[in-house]
Amino acid sequence: MASFVTQSVFKIFLVICLFQICLAGRKLSEVVPDQPQLLKYHNGPLLSGRITVNLIWYGKFKPSERTIISDFVTSLSSSTKPSQTNQPSVAQWWKTTEKYYHLASKKSALSLSLGKQILDENYSLGKSLKNKQIVELASKGDQKNAINVVLTASDVAVEGFCMSRCGTHGSALSSSNGHIKAKRYSKFAYIWVGNSQTQCPGQCAWPFHQPIYGPQSPPLIAPNNNVGLDGMVINLASLFAGTVTNPFGNGYFQGPAEAPLEASSACPGIYGKGAYPGYAGNLLVDPTTGASYNSHGDNGRKYLLPALYDPATSSCSTLV
Repeated sequence: MASFVTQSVFKIFLVICLFQICLAGRKLSEVVPDQPQLLKYHNGPLLSGRITVNLIWYGKFKPSERTIISDFVTSLSSSTKPSQTNQPSVAQWWKTTEKYYHLASKKSALSLSLGKQILDENYSLGKSLKNKQIVELASKGDQKNAINVVLTASDVAVEGFCMSRCGTHGSALSSSNGHIKAKRYSKFAYIWVGNSQTQCPGQCAWPFHQPIYGPQSPPLIAPNNNVGLDGMVINLASLFAGTVTNPFGNGYFQGPAEAPLEASSACPGIYGKGAYPGYAGNLLVDPTTGASYNSHGDNGRKYLLPALYDPATSSCSTLV
């Protein structure tokens, strides 16, 4: 009898303990916070509406080189479907930026289109440029509802180029009354990207060139057969994403405003699934040329585009 009572008491004690453990476990799971967003929203405006992309070519570029960039710009908002099903496209890559608008409870009504192309083949400001001269060149484009992109040739040195950056984006005071869909700001957005082919391809055109540091792996073949221009596309893509989601320094970013992590720079060196330092990831390969890429663009173009930070999944998103 005593043994039966002892066993019964033990079973009741065990049930109570298990109930308390389960209850504690449920409460613990309830207080675990959601995964925080890597990129904080600083309550500033995002670019919206119909935005024209003006290209300012500084230095000598071949017409075939200019079309690599212009085709990429038109591909961002292209409505043309790839000839084959389930092909990743530049427009599909760009749609990730729409999620930032949803997160900020803002209308995702951004549409990019190619505007003017301005040629400065005579190096009007010389071959060694400071930051203020980049802004001066960017000011040559229309400043109302526009992103002005300055592209410098391979023989042009730019302050900080190859040492700390491959390009940059920012905003400058407009010289007219026009501005970008933000009445509190009389500013326009601009981007600068340099051609690194002869200066620092190991820094600014990887993975199409051997890196200057870190794990050494064979360079990939560039999809447009131009290491410098294909490298510029990678950097331009990253800066486009940063420009629309953080145009005036108070949008989405992490870290100091002077050197922020943004939509693309938060995912460095990632171009496909399985990427790790020195390896760009599992990419598509053109069976004819052997070139590596991850997206299709206008006019039969292929491009390699960087991963974008996806705020919906709090992870770096790739097309392949």
